[in-house]
Amino acid sequence: MTTERKQINFTIVPDDQGDSPRTYANFCAISHTPFDFTLSFCEVQPLSQRDIEAAEAEHLVKAPVRARIVLPLQVVPNLIAALQEHMKVFADSTGAVWDKGPVH
Repeated sequence: MTTERKQINFTIVPDDQGDSPRTYANFCAISHTPFDFTLSFCEVQPLSQRDIEAAEAEHLVKAPVRARIVLPLQVVPNLIAALQEHMKVFADSTGAVWDKGPVH
């Protein structure tokens, strides 16, 4: 008996039940290993005078991690392409011009 391979084309979409929490992040730190990329999404709040003084002394501001996502290497190129496409569509529809800002 031979097993015949069948090719099926499909699209994966989020199964959003509406109860998944949304998490705000305004900073993303990226690290990697030979096997995966880790995206640490953080929320940076306005700095207090005390925070500013500590940052001047330590040259470091710690931001609370709100979510950490680990991606296998195979996912990263498609994620980059999807983000670039969405940025293009958004910019074309709004006329927004983006300053890339610092890369972390």
